[in-house]
Amino acid sequence: MDWTLEVVIVPVSDLGRSIEFYRDKVGFDLDHHTVNEHMTVAQLTPRGSGCSIVIGNLPSQTEMAPGSLKGLQLVVADAATARQELIDRGVDASEVTVFDERDGGTFFGFADPDGNTWAVQQLKVRGDKPLIPKEYRDRFGA
Repeated sequence: MDWTLEVVIVPVSDLGRSIEFYRDKVGFDLDHHTVNEHMTVAQLTPRGSGCSIVIGNLPSQTEMAPGSLKGLQLVVADAATARQELIDRGVDASEVTVFDERDGGTFFGFADPDGNTWAVQQLKVRGDKPLIPKEYRDRFGA
């Protein structure tokens, strides 16, 4: 049986500011933003990912303090290009560091406005072999 990780709750203090950060600065797709008498929730997904983040005010989202999630990890085919895209959009990203010359050993990081931190790992193989094939993404918008 396959077990897939599809949602990670990210604790934030200001939903609007966080949507703007993840959508407009980091480049995640806003899948939905639901506001009703029971909840205010947004789901955002990095392009090419099968896993989304969810932010909002449900009990599972308010049990963690905003900014307390550390070390979420994204993977890109080219760390230098990805870092420059974030910097161009106004994200304060750390320098690219090569811990190991083999594929997967290059990283940089950034934090959201609340202090939740992200590591970005370079896996060059993702340029040729994305986890979600381009044909599927083009057809279904994933």
